[in-house]
Amino acid sequence: MDEEIKTLREEMELLNGQLLELLSRRGHLARRIGILKDRLGLEYFDPKREGDMLKRLVEANPGPFSDASVAHLFKQIFQASADLMGMTRDQKLRVHRAPGDPDAVIDIGGVLLGGGHRQIVAGPCSVESEAQLSSVASLLQGHGIRLLRGGAYKPRTSPYAFQGLRAPGWEILRQVADRFGMKTVSEVVDTRDVENACRWVDVLQIGARNMQNFELLRLVGQTRKPVLLKRGMSATLDEFILAAEYIVLEGNRNVILCERGIRTFETSTRNTLDISAVPILKETVPFPVMVDLSHATGRRDILVPLGRAVLAAGADAVMVETHPNPAVALSDSQQQLSPEEFGAFMAGLAPCLEPACG
Repeated sequence: MDEEIKTLREEMELLNGQLLELLSRRGHLARRIGILKDRLGLEYFDPKREGDMLKRLVEANPGPFSDASVAHLFKQIFQASADLMGMTRDQKLRVHRAPGDPDAVIDIGGVLLGGGHRQIVAGPCSVESEAQLSSVASLLQGHGIRLLRGGAYKPRTSPYAFQGLRAPGWEILRQVADRFGMKTVSEVVDTRDVENACRWVDVLQIGARNMQNFELLRLVGQTRKPVLLKRGMSATLDEFILAAEYIVLEGNRNVILCERGIRTFETSTRNTLDISAVPILKETVPFPVMVDLSHATGRRDILVPLGRAVLAAGADAVMVETHPNPAVALSDSQQQLSPEEFGAFMAGLAPCLEPACG
């Protein structure tokens, strides 16, 4: 009896080796199919074809495994094959940093970002008036800041909240920026507004809510304007990087990735700032990485230590919101810095604004 068991086990070991060889051959075929589908722009997964294959296999099942077991085993094989095809795609993403690639440097009308060029981006949450924005721009100019942010179209959770001045807000932003020798950063929320935005805005911002608005990503990718892409509030880094791929696929490599905090169970801050995203993104893609401290935290009192932390982690820029009188701001009043608070913020970050910070 023992000899019979030994013989059967040896036969099973032999079959294991043969199965492994067959699985490897199938894997090589799957990888070749993935490369061909990549070239043709085809989807890797065809649910109808998979269903047909499973049906034929179950019908041909000679036993002793049940039909359900056969279907389960082959589903796992199909999934592993699809993963191999996907690896081919992931290895070829245009946004990925190739070995030896230098950091990309984005030229925003003479203001350089990336490759050791660090910047502060600041301004009010919303453009409210020419007087309000001029007051902020004068403050920023005094600190040597050349990138002025301001929202004209404000996608808000509540439809009753201030939605921005819309196109007139962009005109004010442009006029004030030109007067103070600054470049503009503002969000575009609709494909219908991209052409008009390009008239007034130097850096087109895609907000967190639109990170996966793929038609909008494609359209800003066709503009060749610098694009500031914000991470979605519940997006993984892989999803964030794939969103950037939509822009780059249209030929626009002037991409800036912005970490702005993700939604978690923590309520001490507006979102949870994922500082680890900074070095991971810098390692994966060559593009500049910015951190929006105001939206990540929703509060003013911890911006300096977090700003130092993200700069030490390798961030190329930080973004904060400032307002002449935050108490009367039409949006996000609790997170905008007063002129005095902004001065203290800049003083606190000064040691870390050199390229060698950290």
